[in-house]
Amino acid sequence: MDPSSAPSSSSSAPSSSSEPAPAAAAAAAAAAAAAAEDLAGGVAAMTLDERFALLRGIGEECIQEDELMRLLQNKPVPICYDGFEPSGRMHIAQGIVKTINVNKMVRAGCKVKIWIADWFGQLNNKMGGDLKKIQTVGRYMIEIWKAAGMNLDGVEFLWSSEEINKRAGEYWPLVMDIARKNNVKRIMRCCQIMGRSDQEELTAAQIFYPCMQCADIFFLKADICQLGMDQRKVNMLAREYCDDIKRKNKPIILSHHMLPGFKEGQEKMSKSDPSSAIFMEDDEAQVNVKIKQAFCPPKIVEGNPCLEYIKYIVFPWFGRFEVVRKESNGGNKTFVTMDELISDYESGSLHPADVKPALAKSINEILQPVRDHFNNNSEAKVLLNTVKKYRVTN
Repeated sequence: MDPSSAPSSSSSAPSSSSEPAPAAAAAAAAAAAAAAEDLAGGVAAMTLDERFALLRGIGEECIQEDELMRLLQNKPVPICYDGFEPSGRMHIAQGIVKTINVNKMVRAGCKVKIWIADWFGQLNNKMGGDLKKIQTVGRYMIEIWKAAGMNLDGVEFLWSSEEINKRAGEYWPLVMDIARKNNVKRIMRCCQIMGRSDQEELTAAQIFYPCMQCADIFFLKADICQLGMDQRKVNMLAREYCDDIKRKNKPIILSHHMLPGFKEGQEKMSKSDPSSAIFMEDDEAQVNVKIKQAFCPPKIVEGNPCLEYIKYIVFPWFGRFEVVRKESNGGNKTFVTMDELISDYESGSLHPADVKPALAKSINEILQPVRDHFNNNSEAKVLLNTVKKYRVTN
């Protein structure tokens, strides 16, 4: 599956541009209807087992598989919940891995609700708690996903501040009930979702955050929670809450793998360490340097970030990994499975000096449409330059 081939579409995200002319609006509506019809036809052509395999393949962990199968049997269009806190630069896991996963969910016949957690970013003191800046970062991130090839025909972007205000009478009683049914110790164990440790001194706002994120799942009527493994604890809190309120249908958790940083022993990319990850706005030279300097020990697969990038980004995107090298070093080779690549790497016939240039070439090819978009689209360019200024002044 090549996510970059997904059809583009308008989203529900707020925009500063003017409303389209009636003719343009009609054309856009017709295009969206045609795209939706194509999606429906594609889903109808898939078997139940194929849809299950497509969704299950997203998650490093699925809680529970039997519930996922029943959901697909009983509900024609399941609702998948994903979300993000607009917190600054977007790294490739958030940009490309999310695009890959969302496109799989849409292809499997799901409606994807992406929660733009602007109020949550304010609670977590991102951008100094400045909501206007946080919302600007949110719009910049949506532009990235559009350019990266996210299939927006099955996606709805929802801003937490807007949706909660619209339905406050539904939202806040739910948050309060979740808070009443859990003690502080249980909520503190969920603080990992904010990138915080339960050993840190947290503000009252940050302690309230997990109760709200748990409520989001029910507020959005989500059947599936598709978030990273670092969000697992609050998703489990939602399933426990179902027991408390005697709710039979619990949200299914599909937790995707977390890509490591490029440095030895880094289990997760760090936005505060630019050399540890590739960012969606990185140019070709920056990508080349970061991958050239990355930890990539010969013959060692476990804990090798370069191989993880190949497994979770390159193979899902291209369906192959192409290595170009001299005949004296084994000649060019195209790998079509990760198992084949691992076998060659562990034997030493595939060397880090072969892997790194090939990985850099693949990543640069994936990122090029994003670079082109921010270079050629004036509105996107303004957003990017504004966000860059935030990074300098924060």
